[in-house]
Amino acid sequence: MAKRQLNRRQSWRIEKIQGERAARAAKRESRAVEALEGGDLGPEQTGLVIAHFGVQVEVEGLQDELAGQIFRCHLRANLPALVTGDRVVWRPGNQGDGVIVAQLPRDSELCRPDMRGQLKPVAANVDQIVIVFAPMPEPHANLIDRYLVAAEHAGIRPLLLLNKADLIDEQNQVALEALLKVYRQLEYPLLEVSAHQGDGMEQLKKRLDGHVSVFVGQSGVGKSSLVNGLLPGVDTRVGALSELTGKGTHTTTTARLFHFPGGGQLIDSPGIREFGLGHVSRDDVEAGFIEFHDLLGRCRFRDCKHDREPGCALLQALDEGRIQPQRMASYRHILASLPEDDY
Repeated sequence: MAKRQLNRRQSWRIEKIQGERAARAAKRESRAVEALEGGDLGPEQTGLVIAHFGVQVEVEGLQDELAGQIFRCHLRANLPALVTGDRVVWRPGNQGDGVIVAQLPRDSELCRPDMRGQLKPVAANVDQIVIVFAPMPEPHANLIDRYLVAAEHAGIRPLLLLNKADLIDEQNQVALEALLKVYRQLEYPLLEVSAHQGDGMEQLKKRLDGHVSVFVGQSGVGKSSLVNGLLPGVDTRVGALSELTGKGTHTTTTARLFHFPGGGQLIDSPGIREFGLGHVSRDDVEAGFIEFHDLLGRCRFRDCKHDREPGCALLQALDEGRIQPQRMASYRHILASLPEDDY
């Protein structure tokens, strides 16, 4: 069934209702903050945002006797939007609550456009993005490449992770091996694991130790099962594939941060079937394809579109096998999805 398009008046009314709800929530939050600050709050100290719930966040204390304790905190009205992984300055209350008074600078942030096309951070201070895919639902190179472009743009190192390796069979093995071969040739770090059977999980733990990692990938690839395997007792909900579409069903509803016993942290983000790149430019996309690096700027024409132009360094590399057709197709598909001003 085709998705019903909203007319301008309907869209305006929806935005108006959402705006009124947000204003009422902000007013209630402001009163809660005033009540807390009028009471007996503790001194300012640093904390870590480990989850976000509407206008409130869960903060883990990082100092002295509050280290490791979790508080449900309110936000002062003048603060920017906070996300899981943010480091903050906060003041504890005496009922397991508190008030965040400042956001500390971010080392990095992973962003994606929201439904309105506006750029929205989804995790902060991450240094490793784990791109999870599986034999089912069928992996698509273009989606993996979108994540790689986003990681390059954010300055976050990627790790490719094939989960559900136990589901590899005669029907999907050839296509999977062809897909993986491309990324192995590009020397991207790549692991094959099975959260269900435990294969490769120890090797994955070693790759995660000492890093702040975020799991991304379409729904149904087993991100929640991986979290459960890495952190027994967390009990993240696991969803099955839709029998109708073969796609995953969403189980994680908010990004949450977990600690590994031996060091390192993991942010489990909501499943993302489509990863828009409307916030990046053509140059950013080209920078995200690492095999292009030594070729850019060597085309005969300065404004070369790498399509049919004579003397194109990328097309020559494609003919010579130095660029794989799969990657070139992804590059063109991503460019075609950008806003016209950036293309």
